[in-house]
Amino acid sequence: MKTPPAALRGPAGSSDSQPEWPAAGSLAGPAERARFGKAARGLVPREGHAALDLPFDRPDPVDLLELQASSRLPELVPVRYGRMLVSPLAYFRGSAVAMASDLAASPVTGFTVQACGDAHLGNFGVFSCPQGRLVFDISEFDETLAAPWEWDVKRLAASVEIAGRENGLAAKQRRKAVLAAVRGYREAMLAFARMTALDIWYARLDLDGAGTELQSAANGSSHKAAGQSVIKARTRDTLQPLAKLTAVVDGRRQIVADPPLIVPVSDLPATPDTGDDEPRIGDLLAACRHTLPQDGARLLASYELGSLARKVVGVGSVGTRCWIVLMQDSNDSDPLFLQVKEAERSVLSDFADPGQYENQAERVVNGQRSTQAATDALLGWVRGADQIGGRRRDYYIRQLRDWKLSADLAGLSPGWLRRFAGYCGWTLARAHARTGDRFAIGGYLGTSAVFDEAVGDFAASYANQNERDYAELGRAAKSGRITVTKGL
Repeated sequence: MKTPPAALRGPAGSSDSQPEWPAAGSLAGPAERARFGKAARGLVPREGHAALDLPFDRPDPVDLLELQASSRLPELVPVRYGRMLVSPLAYFRGSAVAMASDLAASPVTGFTVQACGDAHLGNFGVFSCPQGRLVFDISEFDETLAAPWEWDVKRLAASVEIAGRENGLAAKQRRKAVLAAVRGYREAMLAFARMTALDIWYARLDLDGAGTELQSAANGSSHKAAGQSVIKARTRDTLQPLAKLTAVVDGRRQIVADPPLIVPVSDLPATPDTGDDEPRIGDLLAACRHTLPQDGARLLASYELGSLARKVVGVGSVGTRCWIVLMQDSNDSDPLFLQVKEAERSVLSDFADPGQYENQAERVVNGQRSTQAATDALLGWVRGADQIGGRRRDYYIRQLRDWKLSADLAGLSPGWLRRFAGYCGWTLARAHARTGDRFAIGGYLGTSAVFDEAVGDFAASYANQNERDYAELGRAAKSGRITVTKGL
């Protein structure tokens, strides 16, 4: 059993001594660990999570974004800024580094989990498990790291508030949705504290049941959308990107260009940052097989490299090196699309223990495997040692599509947002319960709504700060401090 960190940090750097934790090796039971979690309220009151107490020397968020951009492809950084300037919600999705810096000054109990690191609403979605059933889970783990559980909960709650504002919901409606997310987390954590570790490992949210509940929460045009969600998800297999992203040219299927978002490797200039990358990607895929489960490695070995292109993905990830790879079997009848994506240091690394992983892609993959209910069989990692871009870069590999479906946050009704937020809270608690002390966290949270209400206040305050930061990025664009490409 892991012991908690040597100190709990309270508001304004409280120096009070922490409750006495059972000595290592004493095999403290669930009840004793829950009592320790409850005792932590004396040092870090649950009400204290309401405050957004930013330091006077808070880093300039635009400075943080520019620093992050320094390691990215310079021609794509303006696209990232353009996507972030679409709305305050888009800005929030791309500015995980700024919120990580802000959360570092917030009160935490000291109980660490394998944090998602970027647990906003848009990073939850639907996946196919190995048995073919659709499950709801966290979808992105680029920022995953061992860190305080509170950071994930607060980022999720803030995203719900910001999404509610984006959709024009009234303050009371937004508050209900935020509380649904936090309550979903708290009640799930208490339930997981009553379960065995094995039961938690197999716990998952089935889309069939979730879809029925989401449908009951929908109204108007959203009701029809809810009824079609499972069908839409089931069509998102490898054949969808095949039809959308490829064409047969001179008898050979190839990825088609859509610059600057999709650029086949043959169209990229030969620079120190690209060079002759296609055979190098093949080398990476071959090396990656050693990090896959045996069945996944065997499956990947049955394909050969067909076509390769650089692709712009997401909001916060824009500018990182990301490749889509069309793999083909010997008969060219069963194509497989893979994504090869660069992994950088987590945005949490400067504020939490950076961990034992020298390879950042290994960090991403192992974080995903330890928290996600159903992991892609082709999820692996590799280091491109002095191969791509003339320097060592870490990449993780996964299927480009595996019956995935993410939420369209635009136009969500109050009922949809509230129910969806609750599912996200449950899912986040499951991830934390698998990797942290569910008994201590549950003991701290308790059965009342004290923590829920406090985080609801925090979410509203942070949404206000997010709007100010969004406006600051807009001013940086107008002044010429940053270059912006819009509409991509």
